[in-house]
Amino acid sequence: MIIAATADIHSPRYFDLFVRAMEDLRVEIIKPDIFMLAGDVIQAGNVKEYHRVYNVLFGKITCPIVACFGNDEYEQNWPKIREENPDIKFLNDESLVLRVGDLSVGIVGTKGSLDRPTWWQRKNIPGIWDKYRRRIELIERLLSELKTDVKILLMHYPPTYSILEGEDPRAYPELGCNRFERVLIEQKPDVVITAHSHEGRKQVWVDTVPVFNVALVLNGQIVIIDTEKLKPGLERFLK
Repeated sequence: MIIAATADIHSPRYFDLFVRAMEDLRVEIIKPDIFMLAGDVIQAGNVKEYHRVYNVLFGKITCPIVACFGNDEYEQNWPKIREENPDIKFLNDESLVLRVGDLSVGIVGTKGSLDRPTWWQRKNIPGIWDKYRRRIELIERLLSELKTDVKILLMHYPPTYSILEGEDPRAYPELGCNRFERVLIEQKPDVVITAHSHEGRKQVWVDTVPVFNVALVLNGQIVIIDTEKLKPGLERFLK
């Protein structure tokens, strides 16, 4: 199965880069089965920009498009984003099962959690510490309930500090959630797609679980993942 993925377009900031990346994507050769957006498609809650990205995607992509929200898609705007982009399957702490050929594909999508909420979050979102803790438990349960051939975890905030290498280590707790590592190790999704870190690593392994940072500004292109090349045991060759 072929997954195409990107995130952190922060439109309009990197919209032109996104357009070039889409122009370079040879869909007639690669033939993606699913296209994924791992959040921060827009900059600072600029809702109308999501539809600009949507128009570029649907000018070229015919496979299902699945998205989670990032921190720049402000929560109060989520209903409007869903309404204006109806062909995108948005997952907010939810799971979805798709059929790809002979495979059943289960996807859990979430904004994710932080080990230490940002200063703004601590000041403005009541109960944010508990919300992040409970989200870890919820995502673990959703993954455990999937009985599919392939399991994918799509999340904006990274689930491991190892993929943040290149960022300021002092900021790690406000960029990702290392507590998710246990969930990955125990639930073993076939692939994790994340973003948010513009200066981190492109791919790491947590035990036998491959984690991809698909942030556009980091990769400079749409990330292509062939799940057939991610069988257990290959991690020692791909590190």
